[in-house]
Amino acid sequence: MTPRRKQRLIFVLVLIIGFGAAISLSLFAFQKNLLYFYSPSQIAANEVETGQMFRLGGLVVEGSVVRESDGVTTQFDLTDTAGSITVRYTGLLPDLFREGQGIVAQGKINPQGVFVAQEVLAKHDENYMPPELADALQEVGAKHPESIPRNTGY
Repeated sequence: MTPRRKQRLIFVLVLIIGFGAAISLSLFAFQKNLLYFYSPSQIAANEVETGQMFRLGGLVVEGSVVRESDGVTTQFDLTDTAGSITVRYTGLLPDLFREGQGIVAQGKINPQGVFVAQEVLAKHDENYMPPELADALQEVGAKHPESIPRNTGY
């Protein structure tokens, strides 16, 4: 093998290894930033690890909203009609937040089994429900799953 061919071969090998390393690092960084969606019944089935960041969706249980004396901490139960979980949120809730309404919250489960939300999102009108929440409610057999709107626009 001539020295020129040897030099080209080394260059191509270094280039392939460099591209492979760049793609591996990109995929690793992307994987760490994914947020999965779970329903309360999936959490009851222990499909989520404690301390893992994820999104939780469901309906706010009637009569479960309790506002603490500090004025910004709220605790409520979230259900998908098959399972239920307690959610604790410190901050201002969206104006459209109310009992019986579908919401999506982002946060983690603490060691006591309470979902500590960092963000709470409420639907923007009476015809909207996040597609993940509508699918989760249909999956567990909500009373009238066909009546759940499936608007995919945000």
